[in-house]
Amino acid sequence: MVPTLPRLIATDLDGTLLRNDATVSPRTVAALAAAERAGIHVLFVTGRPARWMGVVSAHVHGHGLAICGNGAAVADLHRGGELVETRPIQPENALAVVHALRRVAPGVSFAVERAGGIHHEPAYPPLSMDVASEVAPVEKLLSPARDRAAHPVLKLLAHHGDLDPDVFLRLGREAAAEHGEFTRSSRSALLEISAPGVSKASTLAQRCRRFGIRPDEVMAFGDMPNDLEMLGWVGTGYAMANAHPAVLAAAHRRTASNEEDGVALVIEELLSGAAR
Repeated sequence: MVPTLPRLIATDLDGTLLRNDATVSPRTVAALAAAERAGIHVLFVTGRPARWMGVVSAHVHGHGLAICGNGAAVADLHRGGELVETRPIQPENALAVVHALRRVAPGVSFAVERAGGIHHEPAYPPLSMDVASEVAPVEKLLSPARDRAAHPVLKLLAHHGDLDPDVFLRLGREAAAEHGEFTRSSRSALLEISAPGVSKASTLAQRCRRFGIRPDEVMAFGDMPNDLEMLGWVGTGYAMANAHPAVLAAAHRRTASNEEDGVALVIEELLSGAAR
């Protein structure tokens, strides 16, 4: 039986499409291009901000869109990562999360990801690839009303130096789930909080409706808890061999690790089967 090709492939980046050195292998580049030639949309769906998309911007074709910030933004990579849609978290909700996390996880520090860049508290670990625009208490970072329209808050980030990452995620959800969507994609205790209802899955669903594509016509790949809802929403969800245990347990299928070009392997087999 000739396999039915998906109409859209949605893939996470770090730990999934990208190798551990944050590059796209030649094999994966070729597989993505072959999928596009076969008429399959390829959509990158990542926790990364749009300004970190240079590593794959040359490999997006067709519509040129990527879902960034765990669904909080849609960027046009053909136009330098320009944001064409944002789904921000209101500062009032972000502050409610801050207060709740401070109660249940003393020692937590925060960063604020706005459309224009990242800002963080003095105790928050600085990022080697991203210099903060402002370092200040999170209450100050969330306060200026004038920034809401031009630079909406896309994500609140919460870091803890001692807690187990999964324990921290559970604590956050128990303490403040009504104020935001909690997930994580880092191997460290770093929570990523978006507006209520905003996730990779919900923004992917919106885009697919606009493309006229049903969930059962979508294939997705992921490796971390922030991919769980997406892998559950699509018709066929693949966990990478290196995935978090919860992702391995929940996904429909498994493929090889990101270091072994697991995404490319599935695409190659898919296109080969269709050509028979």
